[in-house]
Amino acid sequence: MPRHYPCVPQAAASTCAIHGYQAVVSRLPLILVRRPATITMAEATTTTAEITANGTAKPGPAVKIDVTEIAKPYREEVRTAIRDKCGGVGPKLVAFLANTDPYARQYAEWTGRACEADGIRYELRIITENELEEKLYEANEDPSVHGILIYYPVFGFFPSFYGGSMDDYLRDSVSFKKDVEGLSFTYRFNLYRNIRFMDAPSSLPPSSSGNPSQRPSAFAPQLKCLLPCTALSVVKILETIGGYNLDLPIGERMKGKVVSIINRSEIVGRPLGALLANDGADIFSVDIDSIYHFRRGQLLKTTETPESAVRRSDVIVCGVPVKSYKLPTAWVKPGAIVVNVASYKNVNEEELLNVPGVKYVPLVGKVTIAMLERNLIRLYEQYHAEASPGKDFKYVLENRPPMLKG
Repeated sequence: MPRHYPCVPQAAASTCAIHGYQAVVSRLPLILVRRPATITMAEATTTTAEITANGTAKPGPAVKIDVTEIAKPYREEVRTAIRDKCGGVGPKLVAFLANTDPYARQYAEWTGRACEADGIRYELRIITENELEEKLYEANEDPSVHGILIYYPVFGFFPSFYGGSMDDYLRDSVSFKKDVEGLSFTYRFNLYRNIRFMDAPSSLPPSSSGNPSQRPSAFAPQLKCLLPCTALSVVKILETIGGYNLDLPIGERMKGKVVSIINRSEIVGRPLGALLANDGADIFSVDIDSIYHFRRGQLLKTTETPESAVRRSDVIVCGVPVKSYKLPTAWVKPGAIVVNVASYKNVNEEELLNVPGVKYVPLVGKVTIAMLERNLIRLYEQYHAEASPGKDFKYVLENRPPMLKG
């Protein structure tokens, strides 16, 4: 079975003591760590550059970015929706904790506090791993439950009777109408094919939609596909701090950008790579013993090494779940964006913040939780509210080729 770097939460629930993840240390370069400098947050949306005498841009000082301000408008959007569309009574999110992983428990506490503050009804159900499958299916069928969240890892790579691992099986067993993490097979299937709406004519099979070619031209899809929370949080951060070119059309806003993602888990690295590739970027996906090049709808072989890929990269995302791994600062070019999504700090902050023009994001958790809440509101509006357009929506997957344009 391939080894990956699972990372923060399915969004924060990762461990390195299981499944041989310690092997990462021997395969990836290390650097010595010194105490990082304490640096206050700078305005992320400004350009950190000066103009030299010959008219070229010279990178300004590096900045360390606190994502609290990035999360705020999304959480305010959630509060407004609960007030205006839910009559002040928030949707119900049921979260299952069936492990003793300290990061999972910490993330459960963070999520509960955020949900309570924003008006979401959050219910944490602490159960044993052997109870989880039955309790999950009960929640799928319970009309009072609008969203379901499982804190992983539960079984790790322990195999499932149905194929794959038990954790994979559980992820795929969450109803797409309640999957706040956007990690079930339905959403992954559409993400990798760049299908952005559940009810788009190009994605609906005839069995549930009729002949798409006979639909009226005025037909507009209404049911957006959900995206994985941590991957989506990175996208929202990049949009805010200048990683995306917002002047370009949707689906092309990362065109010309090179991104290295040191993580290829199904939770973070792979879906994030697909999201950014679907928006036009060239992605170098780095795992323990391999590196691949992602382009929209394609996974390609490459002669790049982790070092050569990172040196080219405009954006670097680190998600290695071991304390001892540090990204070599010498690989980071001036002006690059570096995002840490691991539960451990994968960079030497003091050295990184001496690289001119670098924008460094040490934590993404607050935006991840905001995306979780946002996904819950979207599920409620699309499938659970009294007049929701997808209340009786049925969806049947077919094996069709990817859409190469957004």
